Amino acid sequence: MADDHRLLSSFAEHRSALLRFLRRRLGNAALAEDLTQETWLRAANARGAAAIDNPRGYLFSIASNLALDHQRHVGHRVELQAVAEVVEAVADHQPSPENVVLYRSEFARLLRVVDQLSPRCREVFVLGKFEGLSLAEISQRLGISRNTVVTHMVNALAAIEREMASDT
Repeated sequence: MADDHRLLSSFAEHRSALLRFLRRRLGNAALAEDLTQETWLRAANARGAAAIDNPRGYLFSIASNLALDHQRHVGHRVELQAVAEVVEAVADHQPSPENVVLYRSEFARLLRVVDQLSPRCREVFVLGKFEGLSLAEISQRLGISRNTVVTHMVNALAAIEREMASDT
């Protein structure tokens, strides 16, 4: 119990010196304050406190280790962030040549199906899917009812789905 009192007394005596030491080492007053408190917690919970010959040295050793651990952690985070940035910069977001060929083939298939649609059905599909017009806008532009537009669009989509689902 007397050793705990000796350690507490030493901490109280050297607290401001510990705080200055950590502030200089870390360059951050709030972090220095946090690590000073953590120093006390570690010292108070240490087993074998009775065998401490130099309480001041023991406290500064804990503080130094805490600062070093913090700097390693921050450095590691910076390294990981830098690695992620390098990977992102180097990563090629272009599709592979195989995928380009596959996409072009599928697009050509789609165009063949669209070409096989009736002229009015094809016109409704192109206006809706490629030009982005709404059903009402297509109806107004073509001078046909909205229900007719819906029928043509459903027929076009069904034909495309049938063809694209089949293996050729």
